[in-house]
Amino acid sequence: MSDNKDKILELKNITKIFPGVKACDNVSFNVNKGEVHALVGENGAGKSTLMKVMAGIYTPEEGQIIYKGEEVKFSNPLDAKEKGIILIHQELSLVPQMTVAENILLGSLPTKGAGRVDWDDLNNRASEAIKKLGCQFKPSDLISDLTIAHQQMVEIARAISYDANIVIFDEPTASLTQEEVEVLYKNIELLKEQGIGIIYISHKLNEIFEVSDTITVLRDGQKIDTLNADETDEPEITKKMIGRDITDYFTSKKITKYGNEVIRLENISREDEFENINFSIREGEVLGLYGLLGAGRTEIAETIFGINQPDSGQIYFEGKAVDIDHSKKAVKMGIGLIPESRKEQGLVLGMSNLDNMSLAKIPYLQNAGFIKEKEVRDIFVEYKDKLSISLTGPNQKVMNLSGGNQQKVVIGKWLSLNPKLLILDEPTRGIDVGSKAEIHNLIGELAQKGLAVLVISSEIPEILGVSHRIITMHQGEQTGEFTDEEVTENKLIQSITSHADKVCSI
Repeated sequence: MSDNKDKILELKNITKIFPGVKACDNVSFNVNKGEVHALVGENGAGKSTLMKVMAGIYTPEEGQIIYKGEEVKFSNPLDAKEKGIILIHQELSLVPQMTVAENILLGSLPTKGAGRVDWDDLNNRASEAIKKLGCQFKPSDLISDLTIAHQQMVEIARAISYDANIVIFDEPTASLTQEEVEVLYKNIELLKEQGIGIIYISHKLNEIFEVSDTITVLRDGQKIDTLNADETDEPEITKKMIGRDITDYFTSKKITKYGNEVIRLENISREDEFENINFSIREGEVLGLYGLLGAGRTEIAETIFGINQPDSGQIYFEGKAVDIDHSKKAVKMGIGLIPESRKEQGLVLGMSNLDNMSLAKIPYLQNAGFIKEKEVRDIFVEYKDKLSISLTGPNQKVMNLSGGNQQKVVIGKWLSLNPKLLILDEPTRGIDVGSKAEIHNLIGELAQKGLAVLVISSEIPEILGVSHRIITMHQGEQTGEFTDEEVTENKLIQSITSHADKVCSI
């Protein structure tokens, strides 16, 4: 670790309390020049709270923030920004209808006489920030015309324009393709070369070890340890995060015999989304669908679930040709879908845990127009216990749960219908390692009970760990099929990249 003279930011004994919860409890750590310092921990460990304390969003009840050798107290986020501490949120905070230059200097637009914007100064300053990152887009480009990765670069350029000394990345790769992730890593290296300290928050431990110099582990609001990244490994970090070993991260996939075919797709196509897709899933089988974002995987899931209809081809369910022209029909047939975005598509965030859990089954829980409240509560109790959902009670709003517990509520909602086919689209995105292990094991248990399961994932360890068979896709085309015995990481990568066009750099 660096000497004290390289120290930019130091947090000493930070404590932040919300009603009934000590979110951060006496946490101390520091960030040095040109260092990537990762914060890791399960949902609820205190990472987000600590991040918001550093960015001036929260004021701690106790402790000190030492910045460039002096104690500081931020009154608001703009105060922290002006001092050179920039937070880049997971959900980018850009205005799509404005230009790159306007977004970079939003909140501090240069002006001249009568308060008019100095457009020449604006574009020059934006150009300078863009040039430092080696980006090819222009200050005059609209944000809405840029890819997510380039929009993220605009956020980084904004940090540079503020003469940032500290940049905080919150789950920065959540919406990026693998190629875009590599671009992000290059930009992080550029920031390091300029002496900027980086705080990096992610649930993906492989990513943490890819970019980090130092790792601080949080658990239940407390700092557990700070380690050099090159002196530790994923099992040690995982154990410190959750307080125990995960000996069986993936459940055993051994199965003596599959049951009957549940679903079969024959030459299914949908214009501009996917073409000539063929696969089947049997009782007790987990089929993995692997590919990069934009490969057409979600679109296939939505077609099976009746959200969209294919232009050609045929779907067979339990041996019969079917026309799934509505999601209600899919549910009635016995198909459940855990969507990619649980907050937007899987939950009603303002509703209680109790109501969310029974949402899919409401049509079957009515008598003369009245809801059978006892059965609603029985469903909640059953799946809260089965899935080990951590919550304060049935009437707690689901928006206040951690990501892992929210995902369990979505899963419980569909399991209450006893589906024959369960589709899970990116089932562990944005979920801490402990909850991720529980969901992986649950997938295996469901298959062992005879459920047909389709898992869509961009993560190779996940798709390898849960699948009995894997279909690979690229740009809407089916590019390969592998059994569990023959598949390797290299084969998967080759199958989705051998058809790919050369990816442009920044």
